Amino acid sequence: MKKKKKPNMDGPRGCYAKAQAMKRNDIIDFKALEKELQAALTADEKYKRENAAKLRAVEQRVASYEEFRGIVLASHLKPLEQKDKIGGKRTVPWNCHTIQGRPSQDETTEISPEKTLLQPETSAEFYRDWRRYLRSGPERYEALLHLGGPKLGRLFQMDVGFGLLGEMLMALADHVRPADRCVVLGILRSLASTGRFTLNLSLMSHVEKESCRSLFQKLQAMGTPSLEGRGLGEQPGGLQEEESLLQELLRLYHVD
Repeated sequence: MKKKKKPNMDGPRGCYAKAQAMKRNDIIDFKALEKELQAALTADEKYKRENAAKLRAVEQRVASYEEFRGIVLASHLKPLEQKDKIGGKRTVPWNCHTIQGRPSQDETTEISPEKTLLQPETSAEFYRDWRRYLRSGPERYEALLHLGGPKLGRLFQMDVGFGLLGEMLMALADHVRPADRCVVLGILRSLASTGRFTLNLSLMSHVEKESCRSLFQKLQAMGTPSLEGRGLGEQPGGLQEEESLLQELLRLYHVD
């Protein structure tokens, strides 16, 4: 007898299946369903947009990986329209990334990134906050620690997103501290379990791959036990677990 195939619970169809299951149980959380559907649609739109940009870059036969990466990262930008070029008073700049210094009075109030705690509920919200509010390495590092491995794993269950994995690894490599070793290992384990991880790892730039290697070298050095105050061959149980996890991550991240 054939087993009944379970419906795919990811994406818009998955949201519909969940709604039907809730309906059978006479419990429907419309707010949660709407939020999950919006997140699924946003993630699907982002994937299609970036995939189209990759195809355009291949057709254009770009000269370098950096140029290819730039085209994909800029896939969300739209060309200026006639109304953006002439006439009318602008209250919001067409490209906020080009604004330097303090905004003028006719622009919207800027949110202070130093006072903003990263609390995304979807991968799209994380990507937005990561680009908009977290500009420096220390800010990004603290945000990753604040979220932790389990939350990051849930946010990026489908895909980390092109270019984001390398930026995360660089932030961790530049600012990792011995006291944070266990948390960082948990973050690395969660990222390794995300969708298309191997592909995203292979698409990292040379600089990002070197940062990844540097990060694991630092983590290995931090885990080296001191000979002082312990017997030969003795290791705390927690440290043994961390070392086992580190060896697994070295294999997953293709670090020799």
